[in-house]
Amino acid sequence: MVVMMMMMIDLYIIDGWVELKWGNGWEFVSLFSVIIHVLVSVSYAQNFNVMNFGAKGDGKTDDSQAFSKAWAATCGASSSLKELVIPPGKAFLLKPMKFSGPCKSRILISIEGYLMAPFKGPEWGEEKKKWLVFQGIHDLIIKGSNKIDGRGSDWWKSCNNTDNCMRPTALSFEDSSKLHVSGLTHINSAKNHISIHNCVDVHLEDLHIYAPHDSPNTDGIDISESRNIEIVDTFIGTGDDCVALNSGCYNITITHMTCGPGHGISIGSLGKNGEDAKVEGIHVKSSTLNASDNGLRIKTWQGGKGYARNISFEDVTFIKVANPIVIDQYYCPHKRCNEQSSAVQISDVSYIGARGTTRTSEAIILNCSKTVGCNNITLDGINISAVDNKAVSATCINAQGSWLNSKPPINCLK
Repeated sequence: MVVMMMMMIDLYIIDGWVELKWGNGWEFVSLFSVIIHVLVSVSYAQNFNVMNFGAKGDGKTDDSQAFSKAWAATCGASSSLKELVIPPGKAFLLKPMKFSGPCKSRILISIEGYLMAPFKGPEWGEEKKKWLVFQGIHDLIIKGSNKIDGRGSDWWKSCNNTDNCMRPTALSFEDSSKLHVSGLTHINSAKNHISIHNCVDVHLEDLHIYAPHDSPNTDGIDISESRNIEIVDTFIGTGDDCVALNSGCYNITITHMTCGPGHGISIGSLGKNGEDAKVEGIHVKSSTLNASDNGLRIKTWQGGKGYARNISFEDVTFIKVANPIVIDQYYCPHKRCNEQSSAVQISDVSYIGARGTTRTSEAIILNCSKTVGCNNITLDGINISAVDNKAVSATCINAQGSWLNSKPPINCLK
C-alpha cells in the first residue's frame, strides 16, 4: 500500500469509488481504501521539528538559524515525503530568509505555530524587499491553521503612503512548480502578502489575508510570469488589490473568493514604460466583492504592447463597490502621463451574471485606447444598482462588443 502512494497517480472520484491510474493501467478501488493508503503513507513520512534544531518559539529569540538548519535537513533527506513541523503553542521570530531547492523529494510544511517578522529596523539588514522566500522547489505542500504576521505598520508609517517606498513582501514563491498552500491566515504585510513569480501548477485554498484598508500597497496575492494557478475559497481584505495579475499570467482561475476592502481583482497594470505584456486565460467565478474601491478591473498604461485576452468574469456579486466593472487603458496613478498611441490589446472579455450594488454613479467603465480599442467585449445578465437608488450609467471609449439583459444599458458599446 505504501509503495503505491509513493508513485505518481491520477484519480477520479465517482459515487464513492475512485478510478485510479498509475503506469499504463486503470483500477477501481473504494474511496475508503484510498484514504487508508494515504494515512499509511503519511505515517511513513520523515519528520523534522524546528524545536529539535534549536528554535525557542518564545516570540523574542531569533529562530532563523534553527529554521535554516531544519530546512536543510528536510530538503536534503531522501524519503517519499518529508515533513517540516512548526509546532503549535509557539511564536517564532524570523529574520528575512530563503528556503531554496531543489530538494530530494516532496515536502510538507505544517505551520501550526505563529510566524512573526521583525519590526522595521536593523534586524532586516540589507534585505528590504522580501521576508520569507521559497525558491526552486518542486512538489511542496504548505498547510496549517496559524498566522504569518508581516508586522508592517512601521513600514506603512515611514513610507508615508508613497508607492515607490521599498518594503518587503511577506511570502514569496519563485521558480517553483506543483505548490499547494492552504489553511493559513496572513496579516499586515509591509507590502504584498503573497507573491508568485515564475511558477507552474499552484493551488491556493482556504486562505485568509488581512490588512487595514488604508495600508499602502498591501496586495493580497500578486502573480507574475506564472501559469496554471488556482485560487479557491479565499478571503482577502487589504489596502490594495485582492489579487493582482501581472504580465506573463496564463490560465489563472479564481473561484469562491470574497474580496474587500481593497482595490478589487485586477489584471494589471500592464504595459508600463512600453512593456510588452501578455496575459491570457483568466477566469473569475462565483465570487463576491464587498465595499472595495474597484470590482473587476483591467488596467493598462498608454504606450504598452502585447495583449490581455480570453478573460471571463462569471457569477460575481458586488456589495457597495465603488467601480464594479472597469477597463482602464489610461491608467496613470500619479497623473503625469503623456498621451501615446500604442497600447496593450484587450480582447475576448466576458462579464456574465454580475449583479449587486455600487456606491457611485458609474457602474460600468470601458475606457479603451482611442487608437487600439478593445474588441469582443461581452456583457450579459448584468444588474447593478446604486445603494442610494440613484441612476447609474455605463460609459465607453472605443469599446467594441455586445450586451444583453443589462442594467444599466450599455448603449455606448459598439
